[in-house]
Amino acid sequence: MAATLEARFERRFRGGPAIRADLVLPGGDGPVTVLFGPSGSGKTTVLRALAGLDRPDEGTIECRGETWLDTSRRVFLPARRRRVGLLFQDYALFPHLTAAQNVAFGLHALAGPARARRTAEMLALLRLDALGARRPSELSGGQRQRVALARAIAPSPRLLLLDEPLSALDAPTRDELRGELRALLLRLGIPTIVVTHDRIEALALGDRMAVMVDGRVRQHGLVADVFERPADREVARCVGVDTVLAGRVAQTGEGLATVETHGLRLAAVDRGLTGDVWALLRAEDVTLERGVGARSSARNHLPARIVSVQPEGPLVRVALASGDSRLWALVTRASRTDLGLEEGADVVAVVKAPAIHLVPRA
Repeated sequence: MAATLEARFERRFRGGPAIRADLVLPGGDGPVTVLFGPSGSGKTTVLRALAGLDRPDEGTIECRGETWLDTSRRVFLPARRRRVGLLFQDYALFPHLTAAQNVAFGLHALAGPARARRTAEMLALLRLDALGARRPSELSGGQRQRVALARAIAPSPRLLLLDEPLSALDAPTRDELRGELRALLLRLGIPTIVVTHDRIEALALGDRMAVMVDGRVRQHGLVADVFERPADREVARCVGVDTVLAGRVAQTGEGLATVETHGLRLAAVDRGLTGDVWALLRAEDVTLERGVGARSSARNHLPARIVSVQPEGPLVRVALASGDSRLWALVTRASRTDLGLEEGADVVAVVKAPAIHLVPRA
């Protein structure tokens, strides 16, 4: 299947960073691509370039076979001709217009009756039927978000761009609307790029994911693949891998790689790597035991001492010292009580070999 969008460009800022985009939306893995990364990594710059609000210094952008940017041929399609729907982080609703008037704002090409019908359709789709006459100041945060989204999709855009669409909402509203937004994007089927730095939001909304670090895309793929198999240490830290250890592959055999790292020997699945590696491990993949328990199928049983215990909502984050290494584990509150997990306690950290992901250090 032909790519829906291909964007390879660079935007340079005088005295500042260079933002490099390398994005391909295949069109066959679902409509939503998450552009993910920490604040300041260049995500919004990429979004503005795709929308035609910012002009890259070099590169190309093609959408559905149409060239939007080609600096070598001096091609730059202005924003008004790209048919892109854009939802700003602050929604940017016109305060003097009603919700219905805000939705209808981008429908100037339609005659009056058609514009009214399309506006009513969008208000109904976003469950805003009874709120069309209200101004933004008379709406809740979640309602304003839905009005802004209705305005973005009303002109039937070829590409939908959402810049931190839930960040302006309080936590309960954000949790409520996350699932609604995912369902709506699937129903619409419009190729969509969602900018976010929130891991929960990325997992909940995205089909594919592009991770930006320090101004460039470091990894691009299915959301689950990126989270489970980050390409390097920087991506790993970005997507929430808790333990990152520098090590060296000492030997391989029987499908396993033995990695020596800071006084520990770890068994990981052999992926054909040799030499210096990073060993990546998520806290939720570490099981804690007290005393000498029954041996399990897990290849790694690491003696450790608890350094700290920190509640995190319904879970507890446990920092561990094992050899010269620092590990992290996530356990339930009940497990903490049952095992007596307190600072200074001796435990065994149990980790299965497939849970340790190795990437080259070079």
